[in-house]
Amino acid sequence: MGGMLTLLLACSPKGSYDLDDTHEVDVAADGSITLWVDGRETFATVGAPEGRTFDEELLASLGVFTFERSGEVAVGAGDLKRAKASGEGQQLAPSLTLTFSQGVLVMTAGEGATHFTFTLDADHDSLAVPVRCDADSTFHGFGEQYNATDQKGEAFPLLVSEQGIGRDGSARQFTGDAHTSYFPMPWYVDARGWGVLVETDRRVEVDLCAGDADVAWLEVVGDETLTWTVLDGPEPLDVVERLGDHVGRPTAPPAWAHGTWMCTQGGDEAVRQQVEAIEAAGIPASVLWIQDWSGRRENPGGGYGVQYRWEMDDSDELFADLPALIDELHDGGYRVVGYMNPFVDAELQHWDEMEAAGMLPLDPETGAVYEFIGPRGSMTTADLSNPDTQDYIRGHLVTALTDVGLDGWMADFAEWLPLDADIHTGDAAAFHNRYPEAWQRISREAITEAGRDDDVLIFARSGWTGVHDVAMVHWIGDQEADWHDTDGLPTVVPAMINSGLSGQPFTTHDIAGFSGGPSGEELYLRWTELGAFSPFMRTHDGNERDDNWRWDMDEETKAHFARFARIHEVLAPELIELAEQAEDAGTPIVRHLMLEFPDDPEVWPLSDQYLLGPDLLVAPMLVEGADEREVYLPEGTWFDVWTGASTDGPGWITASGPIGSPPVFSRGADRTDLRAVE
Repeated sequence: MGGMLTLLLACSPKGSYDLDDTHEVDVAADGSITLWVDGRETFATVGAPEGRTFDEELLASLGVFTFERSGEVAVGAGDLKRAKASGEGQQLAPSLTLTFSQGVLVMTAGEGATHFTFTLDADHDSLAVPVRCDADSTFHGFGEQYNATDQKGEAFPLLVSEQGIGRDGSARQFTGDAHTSYFPMPWYVDARGWGVLVETDRRVEVDLCAGDADVAWLEVVGDETLTWTVLDGPEPLDVVERLGDHVGRPTAPPAWAHGTWMCTQGGDEAVRQQVEAIEAAGIPASVLWIQDWSGRRENPGGGYGVQYRWEMDDSDELFADLPALIDELHDGGYRVVGYMNPFVDAELQHWDEMEAAGMLPLDPETGAVYEFIGPRGSMTTADLSNPDTQDYIRGHLVTALTDVGLDGWMADFAEWLPLDADIHTGDAAAFHNRYPEAWQRISREAITEAGRDDDVLIFARSGWTGVHDVAMVHWIGDQEADWHDTDGLPTVVPAMINSGLSGQPFTTHDIAGFSGGPSGEELYLRWTELGAFSPFMRTHDGNERDDNWRWDMDEETKAHFARFARIHEVLAPELIELAEQAEDAGTPIVRHLMLEFPDDPEVWPLSDQYLLGPDLLVAPMLVEGADEREVYLPEGTWFDVWTGASTDGPGWITASGPIGSPPVFSRGADRTDLRAVE
């Protein structure tokens, strides 16, 4: 690479430009760019970014948002006029500016990254960059995606949303579709060793070589600038670790969170009886999750629900003295977590006080509180853009930690802020994707205020870029209690993998799903197996609590669950070590195989098997009635943890997987410790 001088090329701006000693950019006459890092070709575009104008209608129902666009017109950047590179010896960072007849693209080199900013001097409703899509391109990640890990060939919006029930797209306003997600993120990893993050809080529309096999479009709706960052590798694992440097990393939960979390609810005696049953079964539980600490209600259409408030139930209907019960459970060696969400219910105590203080979003047409149909009926969600709202809620959360004695909670929901509401900061569409971060930040601040920074567990549902800095654990949502590949057990695996690729290494899930059902015995047994080989093992009674299959339904299920809880207990020390590494470096606990085997293209499309840490390959049984499945073993010697038999990779095998022995393989060493668990 040549010296870094200031260049002004008025006649022929195409050519090669050094940003620094590591990053070089090739510029074509049509505005296409190709980025080179340490002599390795990486990110590239097909032409210059563009703007788009259109008319758009918003449809919203049950937290799912749909946009119908018409009259779309592309607005090009125009002809490339000049390129100006600024280098060493100047106050500016090493950069290259491309000036078009009606747009400007600035590229700036940073440590391990290249930053791009595009502005358009013409009316537009969105800005989009055309990324080159070739035969080897991959698009892994995009936050919590449930259909696959590589999204090549897909087109979808990225907006924090309720998933819908079923996610089959049959009635998107109710069911959602393959890409409605609580935790989307405009970020992907190319398996060849770089990552791309679109830097925005606005909705992002992606077309990943679906409309044009040669182009992947990344489109931001509503921002005046289009900003994205390309993070260097050279390996995919390096890329994920750099993402943590860039957006922040979640805090590892306390060590006790690596025991089994047992859902227990229904009142004083129900909890005590559940504890007796847990101990009689030999289940090494460390956490009791009392979801109905704030009171019970019936969900619409039936099902066991909880009251939406930030205070304990004082009606004596369930708990005569909840703080005393929690003290009793603490004495028994358990931690106790509850449930919170940011909804405000007009029939409960918070509404009047918050409405009077301006803490609720307003309907721009009527000026009244913005109400929508939610899980309880007509309700709203707190205006978390208002500092007074944050203070109000935080005070209740501190009380839950200090006076009630909770050791944390599920921080549910945070996806439902209406995009057209009037809020404290003025623009709900700009705040919508940041709402989950604000919700989780209140929890983190409450923990600090209560003086319990190292001893509280928070697990949340929703997120967007930047939530990482305040997050702890995320669970991957409300799966259906079934085998369907749109929203049942099979969707858990890609969601955990994609979460790890997107900078959230601490994931858990409901054993055995939440919505729909009732669940059956085989589903529960298989979901239990998956739970044991997850970073955190957690049960949920599910919506159909009284009819779902649960861990204590019969002796076979009880013994099965207890055995896999003990297997999880054996894994706990290495899970704690992996959690410490994840907090420090962002290394996923649930890993896509390409993170450990980047030079093996056979692993790139895999979505139904993963590595737990670097050496334990888990291939869950995801098909009802199956007792074997195809498993890919990468290079190395792999030991079946249940038999000790070894197989050399790389290659595909048909692995036996009867109930009680799902396909799990250890690289390089036999896991007699797991096989010994009875």
